[in-house]
Amino acid sequence: MRANVAIFWVIGAFFALADVAYIVWSILETGEPEWVGLVAIALSAVLAAFIAFYLGRVHKAQGGELPEDRVDANIDDGDAELGFFSPWSWWPIMLAAAAALGFLGLAVGFWITFIALPVVVLSLVGWTYEYYRGNFAR
Repeated sequence: MRANVAIFWVIGAFFALADVAYIVWSILETGEPEWVGLVAIALSAVLAAFIAFYLGRVHKAQGGELPEDRVDANIDDGDAELGFFSPWSWWPIMLAAAAALGFLGLAVGFWITFIALPVVVLSLVGWTYEYYRGNFAR
C-alpha cells in the first residue's frame, strides 16, 4: 500500500504541475486562461491527492505491513479467500440476459420491461437458492 500512496502522490503532483503549465500556456496563447481545462486538470490533481491521503491514512491505521510492502513476501501471502463461486451455474447468464432485456425495454418499448421483470426475479431466486435442492443441496 505504500507504493500505491507514493504513486498517487506522484500523480497528484504531476497533475498540479501540468495545471500550472496549462494555465501559463493558455494565457500566452489567448491572453486569458481557458477555464474548462484548468478546472479539469486541477480537479484531477485534487482527486489523486484525496486518494493518496485516504490510502495513507488507511495504511497508517492498519498498523501492519501488507504482503505487497514486504521484500521477503511470497506471492501466496497476498491471496485472500474470495468466496465460493460455482463454475457450472447458468443463473448469472440468465440474470444478465434478463437485465439486458430490461434495458432494451427502457430503450425501445417500455412493454418489454414488463416481460423482463419476472425473468429477473426468477433468475435472482434461482441463483440464491441454487444450492438448496437437487444434486448440490447442502
